Amino acid sequence: MAGERGESRSGTIILPASTPAPLVMALGVTLLLAGLVTNVSVSVVGLVLLVAGAVGWFREVLPQEHEERAPIEPPVAAIVPSRRAVLRLQAGEEKHRARLPVEIYPYSAGIRGGLAGGAAMAALAVVHGLLAHGSPWYTINLLAAAGSSALSNAPESTLVQFNATGILLALVIHGLLSVLVGLLYGALLPMLPSHPAFWGGLVAPLMWTGLIAAGLSVINPALDARIEWRWFVLTQIAFGLVAGLVVARSNTVRTFQHPEVAARTGDGR
Repeated sequence: MAGERGESRSGTIILPASTPAPLVMALGVTLLLAGLVTNVSVSVVGLVLLVAGAVGWFREVLPQEHEERAPIEPPVAAIVPSRRAVLRLQAGEEKHRARLPVEIYPYSAGIRGGLAGGAAMAALAVVHGLLAHGSPWYTINLLAAAGSSALSNAPESTLVQFNATGILLALVIHGLLSVLVGLLYGALLPMLPSHPAFWGGLVAPLMWTGLIAAGLSVINPALDARIEWRWFVLTQIAFGLVAGLVVARSNTVRTFQHPEVAARTGDGR
C-alpha cells in the first residue's frame, strides 16, 4: 500500500512517521523495574512514562497511520561488478587459518610438572618447619588443618608432633592441588609469551598467593592465623619454577585445526 501511494508523487516514498514513543516506553519499563530495588518513586515515574509511551505509540497507528514522505536520492554511480576472483583456501591443516595455540603440552606433562613442583614445595615446607619450629611435622599438620577440625583448633605443641591422620590429609590435599595447578600450567604456558620460567616461576605464583591471601581466612583459619608469608611465597615460587621447567621441557602436540574431510582421510583429489 505504501509503495502504491508513493507512486502518486514521483521522487518520494511514503514511510511511517518518526516518533519518540518507543524510546519513552522503554525508559518507562527500565525505571519501573529499577524502582523495585531503589525507591518506589522511581517506579511511579517509570509507570507514568510507560503509559505515556504506550498511548503515544498507539496513536501513531490508530485511528489512522501517521506517515511522511521521504525523497528518493538517485544513485551516485552505477554499480559495476568486479572481475577479480576470490582466493580459495586449499584443503589441509597448513593452509587454513590457525587456531591458537597451534601446539599444546599433553596432560601428562602437566601432571608430571605438578607432582615435581609439589615435591619441591613440600621439601621447602619441611625445611621451614625444622628451622622455625624445630619439627618437620608442623607445616604438614598445618596444611591438614583444612580438613580436620581437631588440627584446626590444636595448639602449636600438638602441631609439632607426628600425626598419621594429618600426614594422610596433607598428602591428599597437596597432591590434588599440585596436579590441578600442573594441568593449568600445561594449558596456559603455550598461550603465554616466551620465557616460561618468568611466567610460571614468578608471575603465576604471585597471582596465586594473592588469591589465596584473599580467601585463606575462610578456607583454612588455622593456617591463616599462623602462616608466614615470606616462606609461603618462597614455596610457591619453587613450585612454579620446577613445574614450569618440567612442563616447558616436555614435547608438544599439535592441536586439531579442523581440516576438511579430504585432508583427514588422505584423499588428495
